[in-house]
Amino acid sequence: MESTSTNNQSGRTYADFRVLYLVLQLIGCTLLILMLCWVFVYLGGLSWSSQPRIQFNWHPLLMTLGMVYLYGNSILVYRGLRYARKRSLKISHASIFGTIMLLAIIAAWAVYDSHVLVDPPIPNLYSLHSWIGLIAIILFICQWICGFFSFLYPIIPPQQREQFMPYHVYFGLAGFGASTAAALLGLCEKTIFKLGGEYSQLPSEAVMVNMIGVLILTFAALVLYLATNRHFRRIPLPEDTILLTGHDE
Repeated sequence: MESTSTNNQSGRTYADFRVLYLVLQLIGCTLLILMLCWVFVYLGGLSWSSQPRIQFNWHPLLMTLGMVYLYGNSILVYRGLRYARKRSLKISHASIFGTIMLLAIIAAWAVYDSHVLVDPPIPNLYSLHSWIGLIAIILFICQWICGFFSFLYPIIPPQQREQFMPYHVYFGLAGFGASTAAALLGLCEKTIFKLGGEYSQLPSEAVMVNMIGVLILTFAALVLYLATNRHFRRIPLPEDTILLTGHDE
């Protein structure tokens, strides 16, 4: 009887998770659509180094796709795909991280070119947005390297892997929080530079940018809730203990 009650409660909890996870995906897709609209309707579309001011537009688009949307989904891959084998989840987690890193490199290249190729050149790494963004990228790269050699292709003993796991989780969430903060600061910075005093009149572009910012914040808050709520944890499979510790308990 007690086992049946526990199973029912677990089923209801997972149903709640699925609803919130679906809401998260809807918010994320809406965010990406609005970002595309901003880039193509108000910022002039996409180009590369032949038009450095337009080349900049790759930066907010790819950073939003990578360091916000994909980053949030990579954090939740174990809970969202909880019935998959642990090895498959590890590969998916690492692969998404690798994709994010590639997008971040292209985005950083785009903003660097857009600064140095214009006349007169624009200074790099002077704003709070750039500082926090750099911190987020450094945390992200360290997370990927440490996670790769700790869990996917481990080179450290099983006991140390188990002890390292809470730090891996914490700094993953910290990096995501930093990337969210950098995205919000970057949106505000770009809009102020582009609109100037017109921003205070709240034209249609300002409304769209503010909506993008609200969606980023909502998306991040929901990711953190789903990732930290202990009721939504993935139920470990027997093989999980073997993969983490190297032996069956």
